Amino acid sequence: MSETPSVETASSARPARSRAWLMRTYAGHSTAEASNRLYRRNLAKGQTGLSVAFDLPTQTGYDPDHVLARGEVGRVGVPVSHLGDMRRLFEEIPLERMNTSMTINATAMWLLALYQVVAEEQGADVSQLQGTTQNDIVKEYLSRGTHVFPPGPSLRLTTDMIAYTVNHIPKWNPINICSYHLQEAGATPVQEIAYAISTAVAVLDAVRDSGQVPAERMGDVVARISFFVNAGVRFVEEMCKMRAFTEIWDRITRERYGIENPKQRRFRYGVQVNSLGLTEAQPENNVQRIVLEMLAVTLSKDARARAVQLPAWNEALGLPRPWDQQWSLRIQQVLAHESDLLEYEDLFAGSHVVEAKVAELVAASEAERERIEEMGGVMAAVESGYLKSQLVSSHAGRRARIESGEEMIVGVNCFEATEPSPLTADLDTAVHTADPTVEAQLVDAVQEWRTTRDGPYCHPRAAQALRLLKEAAASDANLMEATLTCARAGVTTGEWSEALREVFGEFRAPTGVSSAPVAVPAEAGSSLAEVRRRVEVTAKELGVGKLRLLVGKPGLDGHSNGAEQIAVRARDAGFEVVYQGIRLTPEQIVTAAVAEDVHCVGLSILSGSHAALVPDVLERLRDAGGDPDGPPGGTEVPIPVIVGGIIPSADAEALREAGVSAVFTPKDFGITEIIGRIVDEIRTANKLDPVEVPA
Repeated sequence: MSETPSVETASSARPARSRAWLMRTYAGHSTAEASNRLYRRNLAKGQTGLSVAFDLPTQTGYDPDHVLARGEVGRVGVPVSHLGDMRRLFEEIPLERMNTSMTINATAMWLLALYQVVAEEQGADVSQLQGTTQNDIVKEYLSRGTHVFPPGPSLRLTTDMIAYTVNHIPKWNPINICSYHLQEAGATPVQEIAYAISTAVAVLDAVRDSGQVPAERMGDVVARISFFVNAGVRFVEEMCKMRAFTEIWDRITRERYGIENPKQRRFRYGVQVNSLGLTEAQPENNVQRIVLEMLAVTLSKDARARAVQLPAWNEALGLPRPWDQQWSLRIQQVLAHESDLLEYEDLFAGSHVVEAKVAELVAASEAERERIEEMGGVMAAVESGYLKSQLVSSHAGRRARIESGEEMIVGVNCFEATEPSPLTADLDTAVHTADPTVEAQLVDAVQEWRTTRDGPYCHPRAAQALRLLKEAAASDANLMEATLTCARAGVTTGEWSEALREVFGEFRAPTGVSSAPVAVPAEAGSSLAEVRRRVEVTAKELGVGKLRLLVGKPGLDGHSNGAEQIAVRARDAGFEVVYQGIRLTPEQIVTAAVAEDVHCVGLSILSGSHAALVPDVLERLRDAGGDPDGPPGGTEVPIPVIVGGIIPSADAEALREAGVSAVFTPKDFGITEIIGRIVDEIRTANKLDPVEVPA
């Protein structure tokens, strides 16, 4: 008779564990050298892949000394201006053994070329390189704003990259179809699925129709298409969203492209959980939000993420420090290595609740995708403004629900009473502060690089390489080889982009503001109705038909969600709104303010460049206001200027001292109240008495 197993023996018989997902931290700042040190520290802490954040000039194709790069260099990521920067970025990191994700889109081909050349210099076998370039330009037109070229040429760059990598870097993911930023811009789960799948279809159709990849190799193309998604705090719905994504992708790749191998049809995705929902108020609550959002993409084995990166708890306050990023990495490691999650098959297989929700998401997403197909596909839907207006409308609806209390945000519109947080006792040390001297150093460095790169043994020289690039762009040649030639010749990021701008032109995406429907009706007795009354009274007292508000996005920050919501609500409150979209210089903003004779200028900056750009706008407004005898650096501004963004408290105080009338940060979630404050500032600037409150 066999003995009964002991408790110790029985409990030790645990199931085999599944392989954990890649653990990354989205990181990069200041300089290539500083970012390299950060990467090596993170890898030593157990991070299993790299996720490179590039600064905005690099993402939008400008060198550090370009006028639009002012205040942006090294702010939200690492600047990479040429091959020398890329060498320093990956010094002592063997690229052949690394899995590197690069968040780069319009200039993706250029950054991949630099990466490949550095790998070659390290002696790596290029065919063994593993990683991902985001390279989804559609979502840049809709949400993040780092697009450069028009849709057609942008799709060509993506197509050429895919064809090149399939043949030369077969383990590389040449595109990450990116629904993450769509959710940040207000997309519902249905819109996120429909718009991302529509983008993937446009890309695959373009590759198939280009003739660069034989029909029998389309399975290899499909197998390297990856997705980058968002997971919000409604984690049950988000988990079902991922199962719906998986089901739709499997069917489309089989039916539309004839891919029979189920491994090639697998929905492969990485995730950065939601940053839109992180709050400045009671920021310690962001930790549990991040954990719940991570569960949405890890609990379901059949639709589990292949790579995960988590934001830090303090990202609504400013740039996270290395310790904050380490905390987020440890959250992943505890789930993967301490819990028993990876010991089980899919936990939700057979759940009628989950199956019903997935079916609902699939049906609604496919209906929206078919609507886009009827318009001529995703590129046509971008150019018509349809997709942007839908996102602006969805985001406006969400903001309205938060303001009404229908959608509860703990610490923001409910449960606001709180004990003082030791995490934010000293706000100035609770976030990373960029060194303001770095930008000047990098400007000098890129100028020196241009001066010294064309040595006696350098062939081809940069000018010749750029000429070859423009010739290739004007033909139907694959642009990757000409781009590699530029990388080896020492061409800079700005020069590569400018050469293609000369051939392809640039593109200003629709803003979606004018066509967005009313999200908050001005019903009698409502807050918006009262603000509308104050707008009308003020306009009448000033002797104008309507108050005019200019909403400006100076610099390269393309996160326009906040600016769009202010513009839409101001429009609904009775303002005439001047909004020209993203990527404007202070000079352009002031010129528009003067030409339109506006009563207030609102600036939206989330990239950290406010310290450089806002004072420039103020000074230009002073000059335009006709006060040549005013003291240099004085604070009298002819019209009120308000600023919104992720602005540390010390910076906010400095801006007010410089002449800014009001500063709004993420804790100021009431848009109608902000519009009311704008009216107050206009009245104060024009020495009008307060509007009487009706009895």
